[in-house]
Amino acid sequence: MYRLGHQGAALVVYAPLGLALLLLGRPTLAIVGGAGSVALASLPDVDQRLPGVAHRGVTHTLGFAVAVGGALGVLGWLLGRDAGVGTPVELAAVGFAVGTTAVVSHLLADAITPMGITPFWPVSDRHYTLGVCRADNTLANYALLGLGIALTVAVLAVAPR
Repeated sequence: MYRLGHQGAALVVYAPLGLALLLLGRPTLAIVGGAGSVALASLPDVDQRLPGVAHRGVTHTLGFAVAVGGALGVLGWLLGRDAGVGTPVELAAVGFAVGTTAVVSHLLADAITPMGITPFWPVSDRHYTLGVCRADNTLANYALLGLGIALTVAVLAVAPR
């Protein structure tokens, strides 16, 4: 998928976490987490700008998702000591969840394309694809974005004020 499709997919996958944070009375964390998810939505495609790294290779794996989540978890822990927004444990958990789910949302969106992904590499070379649409399909990209926006609006509508 392209950037807008990945951003929509990130909103879709983030929606349950955002709702949980809102229900727990943590609106600032919910907003920052949502923005972080959208910002990281295309991170796995950094492989297109790295020499010697195959597209939809290592950056399109669950291992990469956990690594990104771990890095954001550490950042959350460090920021939590001084930010005043939450405890280090809260910010670490949200950071890990946001980083991991943002990359997983990217993998899910790419799995619907014919090129697909190999998410369990290096443990398994099994390739996954649904072959629903090409990555450059404008309608599919906007549909994912629209779905993400609609779910975000729904979460905001049901969340307590």
